[in-house]
Amino acid sequence: MNTKNRQSGITAIIPSRYGSSRFEGKPLASVAGKPMIQRVYEQALKSEKIETVIVATDDDRIFRAVEKFGGKAILTESTLRSGTDRVAQATTLLGLAPDDIVVNIQGDQPLFNPACIDEMLAPFVTEPMVMMSTLAFKIINLCEITDPKDVKVVLDKDGYALYFSRSRIPFLRDGGTLDGEISEGETRVNYYKHLGFYAYRKSFLDRIATLPEGTLENIEKLEQLRVLEYGYRIKVVITSHDSLEVDIPEDIVKIENSLLKKSVES
Repeated sequence: MNTKNRQSGITAIIPSRYGSSRFEGKPLASVAGKPMIQRVYEQALKSEKIETVIVATDDDRIFRAVEKFGGKAILTESTLRSGTDRVAQATTLLGLAPDDIVVNIQGDQPLFNPACIDEMLAPFVTEPMVMMSTLAFKIINLCEITDPKDVKVVLDKDGYALYFSRSRIPFLRDGGTLDGEISEGETRVNYYKHLGFYAYRKSFLDRIATLPEGTLENIEKLEQLRVLEYGYRIKVVITSHDSLEVDIPEDIVKIENSLLKKSVES
C-alpha cells in the first residue's frame, strides 16, 4: 500500500452485513468479477489520507471473503442498530484513541471517488471544532429530487446540516427554477443529495452510539438524524464527485456499464 501523504490516526471502516430485505448478500455480489466489498475496499485504499481500512461485519461469509482477497476484517455483534453503531463497536475492538479520526465508508458504492474522502476530512484541519463531517452532491438528475431512495440535505449558512430527508427539501411553495435562469418572482434553488460517507472523532462516534434512537431517525430511517435530534452538528462538504449506489440487483448492471465505459475511455 502506498503510504505517501497518509496521516496517522485515520482509519476507514466499512460496515457490512449480509442480511438485507431488498438484496440479501449484497456485499458478496459479483461486480465485474469481484465481490462488491472488495471493490469498495480497494477504492478506500486509494485515499491519500486514510492509513488503515477495515471491514466490520457480523457475518462469517463476508469475513472470509475479505480475508481471501487480502483485506482486513473484524467481527461485530449482529444486533447493532445501524452502520454507525457497527463502526463504533469496531473502533473500540480495535483500541483506537479518543482523538483518532474514523471514516465510515458505504459498502454499496463500489465506484466512489477516493478524492471525496479526502475532501470530507479537510474540515478537521481547517475547523478544529468539527467533530463529524459528511458529503453532499448537487443534484443533476432531477428525478433524484423526488425519489425517496435519494436522501436530500439542506444546510445553514456555515455549511452545517439543518435536516436530511427522503422528501424534497426545500419545497418551492411560490414557484421557482431548479438551478436555472431566474425569472421575475421566481427563486433559484439547488438541491443536494446526501452521500452516506461520514468522518468523526472517535470520542464523538462513541457518544453517538450511546444515544437512544431518535424519533425522526426512526420515521425517516436515517441514522444521521440521531445526531441532529440530540443537538449536535454535522459539517457537510459539497463534492463534485457523485457515487452510484447498489440498492437492488439490477443496479449492478449500471455499475458494470460505468466500469466498462471508464475502461474504454482509458
